[in-house]
Amino acid sequence: MIISLGLDHRAAHLRDTIIEHLEALEFEVLDRGTSDPTPVDYPDIAKKVAKDIKTMQANFGILGCLSGIGMSIAANKFQGIRAALVHSESDARLAREHNDANIMCIAGNKMTPDLLIQLLDIFFMTEFEGGRHERRLSKIVEFEFSQR
Repeated sequence: MIISLGLDHRAAHLRDTIIEHLEALEFEVLDRGTSDPTPVDYPDIAKKVAKDIKTMQANFGILGCLSGIGMSIAANKFQGIRAALVHSESDARLAREHNDANIMCIAGNKMTPDLLIQLLDIFFMTEFEGGRHERRLSKIVEFEFSQR
């Protein structure tokens, strides 16, 4: 599994925890920035991660900023991206089971290393349920094409 990782300066402190945990799971990590507290613009990072998924260079993505909201908004502007802001175990599970999310967005100001590891495990080990959720996702896909 290949994961594209993009963090802005307000979530950069989570980088090592994420990379070490994913590599322990034998996932490959594409690090799209940033690794220090020097301010960067989160839309630029969201674009890199979304592009990795759209071009199939990565299976999933992780994005983080101060609240996770900006990254979620930016990533969801790209066709085929389903970025979900995840704060809890339930959020991580439902993002995958019901919404087939392909990017997990996290809040740099709300994550402890232990919670982050739990959320990563749940998100990446949970499968999409399909069924009634497929009908709903197909309606969302229609939105992407009807706005052109």
